[in-house]
Amino acid sequence: MTWADPHALWLLALLPIAVAALWWQASRRQRATEMFGKTATLEPLIAGRARWWRATRAILMIMGTALVILAFAGPLYGSRTRVLRKRGIDIVVALDFSKSMLAQDVHPSRIKRAKAELDRLLNDLGGDRVGLVAFAGDAMAFPMTVDYSAVRLFLRDLSPMDMPVGGTAIGKALIASKRLIERSNEGRTDENGPDRRSKVVILMTDGEDHEGDPIAAAKELKAAGIEVFTVGIGSNRGEPIPSYTADGTLVGHIKNADGSLVMTSLSPENERTLEKIASITGGKYVKAEEGTVGMNEIRAELAKLQASERKARRVTVHENRFVLALLPGFLLIVLEALLPEAWVVRRRRREA
Repeated sequence: MTWADPHALWLLALLPIAVAALWWQASRRQRATEMFGKTATLEPLIAGRARWWRATRAILMIMGTALVILAFAGPLYGSRTRVLRKRGIDIVVALDFSKSMLAQDVHPSRIKRAKAELDRLLNDLGGDRVGLVAFAGDAMAFPMTVDYSAVRLFLRDLSPMDMPVGGTAIGKALIASKRLIERSNEGRTDENGPDRRSKVVILMTDGEDHEGDPIAAAKELKAAGIEVFTVGIGSNRGEPIPSYTADGTLVGHIKNADGSLVMTSLSPENERTLEKIASITGGKYVKAEEGTVGMNEIRAELAKLQASERKARRVTVHENRFVLALLPGFLLIVLEALLPEAWVVRRRRREA
């Protein structure tokens, strides 16, 4: 057996002092009574039975007080396993919406395949909050939510042609993801204080960063306790970028000013950048296999985090049995208050 507040047991040290004080009071009363001598009036007061009543009351008070102190200390006896309220993980998907994501080295295109894989990922989640950051030369964020249908709607309606600034800014996307997670966790608490659920960013890009410093941004996310899983989408060989009209009609491929095709690829340099981002934050880099975007490995990593969160929410709770001490202690104190101190005196007076 253990105690919820073992320091309260020190109050038991006061009981010997209380016993000594009661004994001293009884002795003083006895001496004061005997000073008057034994008369017909005082005889009942010094009778042995009256002293036994006083002793009984003192014993009841001491025992009741001791039990109340034990109740305050909180005796813990027995235990059970309790699963706290389910807590998921925070996931922000930073998806590259630059025009290079229109390349078709991943069928039907990099961006469409990425959206399809993200839809599968949402089917695996339950209780996890999801946010989206769509980025090209700049980033736009969709708030964290557990309404996955709203996330799907956002993904379905957005395309690279909707991005106001061209290019690719991975660093800006990472910072926008960090701010999105921080805003969504302001003031949030759980049973143990501030909410410390796992925080993850899934960065899906072809790695062609044209501005900013993604490595410096990764260090900021590491400081905030956010893991980044990076997914490199595309092939190492050059791939032309399709060109579409506003209504989505394919009109050819994007060309340079000299008329040559603009080619896009997941170069070794881009891969090294994505690997370093993942390594700095404690995440993992996944290179998309031919025809895929590599989400199977990411889903497996998220499943591990989800299992870890569920395990962390399972706690052993010791049963506080304070009632077993408080109730009898209270009853003893009440009984002590009800017992008469001079019942013998009252009875003899009635007989007289």
